[in-house]
Amino acid sequence: MKNYILLFTLIFTTISFAQTIVSKKEDANPEQYALLQKVNQYYPDITLNKTVTNFYADGNIIDTHQEFDLATSKFSTYKIGLEPDNKKLLFEYSSDETGKVFGDVTIFKGNALRTTFSEKNNEINVSLNGKSVYTKKLK
Repeated sequence: MKNYILLFTLIFTTISFAQTIVSKKEDANPEQYALLQKVNQYYPDITLNKTVTNFYADGNIIDTHQEFDLATSKFSTYKIGLEPDNKKLLFEYSSDETGKVFGDVTIFKGNALRTTFSEKNNEINVSLNGKSVYTKKLK
């Protein structure tokens, strides 16, 4: 009998802590759009788009993505994600020309610090406000 009580307690406790995640396609809020504008200002390859898909848990944004129509672009994949604090943007895209490129842009004291990894060039690049400050070719 104790085993059954323990099992039911575990099941009901687990259910009560489960979160419902909801996604909504909507216009970027002012903080999200400010991040996108700041990043696009220095890094125009990161597309500026006002529509985002926000993922909510318990009424709070936990993740944000942008959707793109790739039919008329040179990219075979193009993904952008915003972190909930609107200080960091993650990106990943690929095309025949660039290969797979991914990384992030972090806003730090008003500056846009970008780290880029290029699989085709086998290279890491760090840029500050649109200017390369470090490049390393991997072996």
